[in-house]
Amino acid sequence: LAAWMSYDSGLHSLAQRYFIQALGLAQAGDDRLLAASILDAMSHQATFVGRFRDAANLARAAKAGTQGIATPTLSAHFSAMEARALARLGDARACDLALSEAVKEFERRNPEDDPEWIRYFDDAELAAEFGHCFRDLGRPVDASRYADQCLGTIDDGVYLRSDFFATMVLADSHLNAGEPERACMVALEALKLGEQLRSARCVSYLREFRERLQAIGMSPAIASFNEQA
Repeated sequence: LAAWMSYDSGLHSLAQRYFIQALGLAQAGDDRLLAASILDAMSHQATFVGRFRDAANLARAAKAGTQGIATPTLSAHFSAMEARALARLGDARACDLALSEAVKEFERRNPEDDPEWIRYFDDAELAAEFGHCFRDLGRPVDASRYADQCLGTIDDGVYLRSDFFATMVLADSHLNAGEPERACMVALEALKLGEQLRSARCVSYLREFRERLQAIGMSPAIASFNEQA
């Protein structure tokens, strides 16, 4: 928990130290599932900070270390984290294979068999992972479809960060599809959610979106968005 809080606050070196300490504690407690989940979380952070190959390898290590004992939900999440990293690397074929494996595992899940700490990973969360991957692979139509699917099934207000991220993925997708006005409207919806958050990760998503906007040029919708943002 301390590692995730540090990561969300943008304290990445501190987060890495906490993740490594947590990994050691999980191994000392002979909890292979929790240890793998920590590797999975380290993969998530590595993708965020741009260490994409490390991220893919961390997700693969989580998967390899729990063969035969991981629940389908955990296995699906490991594959989704691998796919995230591969999408950032631009390896579409490998990303598609990892996503297919995630779906295959997810369809076998029984939440009652899962550790409590992974039960949040539901249909909406999986759709969000697909949305991120397709956005990064330059497939805006697919990214929009999955982001919409995620936003249509989440519990309002329960996971504000997830809501924010999915909404920003949708905004990015509209931007990538050549619809900057619509993208700005969606991003403003994300900002309304963001008012309730204090998260360096959320700020990073917004910063990347604004950088993409700058490459397009100025329009009344973009000027309005920049002012409100």
